[in-house]
Amino acid sequence: MKIFERVAQYQAESERLAWTGTFRDYLEILSKDPTPAMTAHARVYEMIKSFGVDNSGPYKRYKFFEQELFGLDRAVEKLVEEYFHSAARRLDVRKRILLLMGPVSGGKSTLVTLLKRGLEQFSRTDKGAVYAIDGCPMHEEPLHLIPHELRPEVEEELGVRIEGNLCPSCQMRLRTEYDGDIEQVKVRRVLISEDNRVGIGTFSPSDPKSQDIADLTGSIDFSTITEYGSESDPRAYRFDGELNKANRGLMEFQEMLKCDEKFLWNLLSLTQEGNFKAGRFALISADELIIAHTNESEYKSFIANKKNEALQSRMIVMPVPYNLKVSEEEKIYHKLIQQSDMKHVHIAPHALRAAAIFSILTRLKESKKQGMDLVKKMRMYDGQEVEGYKDADLKEMQNEFLEEGMSGVDPRYVINRISSALIKQDLECLNALDILRAIKDGLDQHASITKDERERYLNFIAIARKEYDELAKKEVQKAFVYSFEESARTLFENYLDNIEAFCNWTKIRDPLTDEEMDPDERLMRSIEEQIGVSENAKKAFREEILIRISAYSRKDKKFEYNNHDRLREAIEKKLFSDLKDIVKITTSTKTPDATQLKRMNEVINRLVEEHGYTAVSANDLLRYVGSLLNR
Repeated sequence: MKIFERVAQYQAESERLAWTGTFRDYLEILSKDPTPAMTAHARVYEMIKSFGVDNSGPYKRYKFFEQELFGLDRAVEKLVEEYFHSAARRLDVRKRILLLMGPVSGGKSTLVTLLKRGLEQFSRTDKGAVYAIDGCPMHEEPLHLIPHELRPEVEEELGVRIEGNLCPSCQMRLRTEYDGDIEQVKVRRVLISEDNRVGIGTFSPSDPKSQDIADLTGSIDFSTITEYGSESDPRAYRFDGELNKANRGLMEFQEMLKCDEKFLWNLLSLTQEGNFKAGRFALISADELIIAHTNESEYKSFIANKKNEALQSRMIVMPVPYNLKVSEEEKIYHKLIQQSDMKHVHIAPHALRAAAIFSILTRLKESKKQGMDLVKKMRMYDGQEVEGYKDADLKEMQNEFLEEGMSGVDPRYVINRISSALIKQDLECLNALDILRAIKDGLDQHASITKDERERYLNFIAIARKEYDELAKKEVQKAFVYSFEESARTLFENYLDNIEAFCNWTKIRDPLTDEEMDPDERLMRSIEEQIGVSENAKKAFREEILIRISAYSRKDKKFEYNNHDRLREAIEKKLFSDLKDIVKITTSTKTPDATQLKRMNEVINRLVEEHGYTAVSANDLLRYVGSLLNR
């Protein structure tokens, strides 16, 4: 079985990565490449960068996050550039707790989990190698062995920075095992692992009466106290708290602001000075990125308490809002369904989109821009063009409400309703109406929404249904068009010939009679009216098309009808309107004749082969569109 081969390969790789040597050997490694001595913050930043960055969009897309997080490009770019990048360059933000604050199910925990998994993988690469003093309970940076007086010289020679002191355990071992000879101290390569408690610590609040500060800072080992005779002897202390084990990596505080105050006091010194107090020892150095997450209501309660001002000043708060793009929301639902045992159920095209439209509408805020409604705003946020608005308007809207995306329906609610629809019926497929019905039914059971919110949400379900109706009609009409691309191209070429003659004040030749004729104004307007081009705007629209053709020609490119979004939409709508009566009769006939049956079978085959439907969902779609066209 291949699984055992893969396990064997993985184990062999771990053995290959295992390295042990002396402190002298480690310095030789650093003399060739100083990156193993980088800080925990730099390690996280380099790990994120190693996956690549896409600069093609309005915001940088860090590929490290894009497999699990959707629609958070803006928040992630701010997080990486303003915190991780700055902290990696040893700016003062590294002395702050990173607090992710946002609504429930917004991706905060997922983001932290990604960072932890990424660090584990990165530590197995050459660039992300981590070396520690062998036997140190805190996997300590070996450079701490160098006395403070000699550090400037070593830093200059190796091109590194040395911060921090030996932990109490290593101080004692240096005296007792190595007789103060730092050259012979054993060093080994360590692999960051949450399971093995190497470089990753996690603290979750529980009952304050039962939780002990030792969970963070370690505790006295009472089984050895009689042997060593003192609580200040490092051998009588377990350096196994989460802050100890997170050294060299990442420390996660789950629901941080629910923690008892005494647990947060340890962070005051750790963040600012890079050390914390444990037992009867001097301050213990720790190099770790502290990342916490909480919801908005907990954060507001926290900042309202004046006693928290010292800790608050040591925080960098990064809002993590809900996604506001319909296409990205679809990906979230698809991902969650694929992780379940119900992934075999066919979900009809656009079904998840209908749910996503509802979700996004609940999260958007009404813009003050004249003529801008929520549906137009939703489309612009999703990258679609909306007539009368430009990119500058989009940027303005995105900056209009800083809290946009911090409220609304969370993805968990919608996926719960989709799950309910999947389980409730033994379905071969699930369509948009099934999902919207399940969302509507669930509103009555949603305890946290008010009566007014329920009315708003019902209205958003109606809008999502309307948007789906348009998609469904377009899908069927497109499938009815025989050789759609050829038909569209023919109409497109005809339109170009006419607008060229119109703009240049020339005639066109009839392809059959070779007779010269005036440009066909009726044809041009029948296409332009499909996208709302007014009589006054027609000349400017036609000239814009000619300018675009000229630009493509200069680059030796052929201008196709789908190179201009609005023109493509106009061509398609014109074709669809010409076919509407054929579609209406064919889809609504209860006893179709042989010609109609043949046409329906062709349409179903096209929907299955080209648009991702099954025979069942395609039949459902045809019946539904037939009923829509007959209203």
